Amino acid sequence: MTPDIKSKKRKKPEFTSSEDDTPLASTPAKPAKSAAVPMPGAHKATTMPVSAVNGKTRKNGVKKEVVSDSGSDYDEGTPQPKKRGANGANARKPAKKKVKKEESDADDSEDDMPIAKKKPAPRKRKVKAEESDESDDDKPLKAKKAPAKKVKKEAEGESSKPKKGKAKKEQDDNEEPLKKGKKTKEEKEEEEIYRWWEAQDPNGDGSIKWQTLEHNGVYFPPPYEPLPKHVKMKYDGKPVDLPPESEEVAGFYSAMLETDHARDATFNKNFFNDFLGVLKKHPPRNGIVIKDFNLCDFRPMFEYFEEEKAKKKAMTTAEKKEQKAKRDAIEAPFTHCTLDGRKEKVGNFRVEPPGLFRGRGEHPKKGALKHRVRPEDVTINIGEGVPIPKPNVPGNWKAVIHDQTVTWLANWTENVNGNHKYVFLAAGSSLKGQSDMQKFEKARELKKHVDRIRQDYTADLKTKVMQDRQRATAMYFIDRLALRAGNEKGEDEADTVGCCSLRCEHVTLEPPNFIIFDFLGKDSIRYYNRVTVDEQVFKNIKIFKENKEDDDDLFDRVNTGLLNKHLQSYMKGLTAKVFRTYNASHTFQEQLEQGTPAKGTVQEKLNAYNHANRMVAILCNHQRAVPKTHEQSMGKMREKLRGFKYDRMKLRHVLFGIDPKFKKKKKYAEDESDLDEDAVVEHEELMKKKEIEKAEKKFQKENEKLAEEGKEPQKDSVLKERIKEIEDEFKRLKKERGTGKASLKRERPTEKIEEAIDKLDEKIKAFKLQMEDREAGKEVALGTSKINYLDPRITAAWCKKHNVPIEKIFSKTLLTKFPWAMEVDEDWKF
Repeated sequence: MTPDIKSKKRKKPEFTSSEDDTPLASTPAKPAKSAAVPMPGAHKATTMPVSAVNGKTRKNGVKKEVVSDSGSDYDEGTPQPKKRGANGANARKPAKKKVKKEESDADDSEDDMPIAKKKPAPRKRKVKAEESDESDDDKPLKAKKAPAKKVKKEAEGESSKPKKGKAKKEQDDNEEPLKKGKKTKEEKEEEEIYRWWEAQDPNGDGSIKWQTLEHNGVYFPPPYEPLPKHVKMKYDGKPVDLPPESEEVAGFYSAMLETDHARDATFNKNFFNDFLGVLKKHPPRNGIVIKDFNLCDFRPMFEYFEEEKAKKKAMTTAEKKEQKAKRDAIEAPFTHCTLDGRKEKVGNFRVEPPGLFRGRGEHPKKGALKHRVRPEDVTINIGEGVPIPKPNVPGNWKAVIHDQTVTWLANWTENVNGNHKYVFLAAGSSLKGQSDMQKFEKARELKKHVDRIRQDYTADLKTKVMQDRQRATAMYFIDRLALRAGNEKGEDEADTVGCCSLRCEHVTLEPPNFIIFDFLGKDSIRYYNRVTVDEQVFKNIKIFKENKEDDDDLFDRVNTGLLNKHLQSYMKGLTAKVFRTYNASHTFQEQLEQGTPAKGTVQEKLNAYNHANRMVAILCNHQRAVPKTHEQSMGKMREKLRGFKYDRMKLRHVLFGIDPKFKKKKKYAEDESDLDEDAVVEHEELMKKKEIEKAEKKFQKENEKLAEEGKEPQKDSVLKERIKEIEDEFKRLKKERGTGKASLKRERPTEKIEEAIDKLDEKIKAFKLQMEDREAGKEVALGTSKINYLDPRITAAWCKKHNVPIEKIFSKTLLTKFPWAMEVDEDWKF
């Protein structure tokens, strides 16, 4: 662990500024004036622990409302947080309409640069979706009126039109119409989609979100099942006989014994404090008193869990399918609800089981015990006059309400941070879709006002009113650098900051006009950026830092609320957060139009798309640590590339055997790179191993199928024969090594062999581009911006324009989330 760095007063740089630049604190605010500013890009950032970045925690945090806690297995014995409680009947009631939302990430790199416009081409697509925690579900949606269209055809008076390419033969006039047979899965899905974006008034009067709502509540995890009697943790070498309540908590830690969490001092400290609280209420039955964490041995429990994991992994496919079918049948009633007479999918219908809080980054509460949520902790929201669902575990709901102005189905308060947890409809639902569309339309509306806002805050950089000057400087950073606005934090929360909550220690001045930002942003991701700023902004920061300590606020007269109130004078509903969405989508559109090759291959176009996405992610500080599996993944890709080259080499050698003249052709003369004799031997050995494994798995599956059908399984001799054939084939390949000759199992015409080589050349080229793209993106999280901050219509239009299958960019879940975006044509612009 890096020790905390003590607060030292930073030496003030020797700058001079005229008295005219110093704002007057008491002068009343004056109307904003203006002058536009360009939008530069941003620099990379990396994840760092809190202690490594400025090493301080907030001295004067804003304390949050205290909430009492009750109704849990652990509450009496577990030390509770001083700031908040959870899950109790006395917990504070959540806000009626406003749901706490996490700030999203967006991009703003080169907003003012001109863009070459190109036209897209229409494409077919499937529908997919991915959940985001960044929605405005509870805000009313105002949509433009459009003529209503019905998706499902009325049965009466409507003749069925033949689908393109589907009719097998024309029907005679006297033939009876084709009977409606079973619909394909695709047809059913298409018919079931509620096209809310085509409805005349998709959100009612703007406050009522639904008329009727019926659901089955939430799914609670099953009760804890005690471990076998021989599996016990040890204390000072002696087995501890724990009752189920404390054994469950010990099991949470045991399961994580070989993870980085169990090596983290804060995690261990918080876990052990809460574990002692549970032991106080449910002590060991054999009288052992646990006092020292270092004397606890959780390995016997860990080893048992590992054995159970191995057993699950060894299950046959049939057994896994059977287990999944049972689980699905139990959960089925909770997966859907009926909203205004339509069946809609519910998103997170499962209540999170108890466990240990992991947090993100250097969260001060990581390792704390998350209590089991019970029906008495949960409030459900449902339509009036419909049956009240019964919980799937013993107990009664905390409350049943009928609030048509909110879109959540259930909520409760978790005990670690006192956050409200909500159950919403799935990402592809009409309510979620309306929320997403509204968010991006709000960002598009900002286009009409952004020039005036930039002119005004640029003029206010020189105002004599200190508050206005600070607000203008904060807006400059939010707009130019896509910084989050930032909110005050309590002392027991992770020390993460945004623009308005920056402290003097986070900003360093470097003459003549450079500012270095170094702080922990959302999720404890380090934001480090050395940027060139306007001369006036440089002077302002110098003034704001005068006579302040390192841990004092940089913007001591501005907060997020005041900033957003000011922005709403320009446009209804405008907040600093909308700037991030606007700048992300605007910059993404520019990057795509500037970087997409008009005549490139699909893979080259995909690389251009990912590059644009990456630029947005870097600007918004969507960083990640290099995945642990990255090197392994790249190794597999290198092996696959070597396989392509090996196949090409073999085909060349076949051509040489057919006609030696091919050796003189430049196209075939050169040997494949990175494919020496050692590489060939290694590749063939690996292929042989894979082929044998494949044969064994196939043999096992065939026998499983025979057993299901009640037939005799195949004898082991069948498998041995198959393996012998594989070994004989690789013996033949071994003899060919170094001879420059090769033969095929089946004869092929020369033209077909040449075609195969051409296809391999294309594969090799495309695969190399994939590898470059994977390597370039190893430290950047593309998903956050793609899901939350990039208008999906930009992607849909780009795919149509450049003939790129959208399935190569959007997963199935994302296509389900954004069906409304797929309707745009190729000329659509953000």
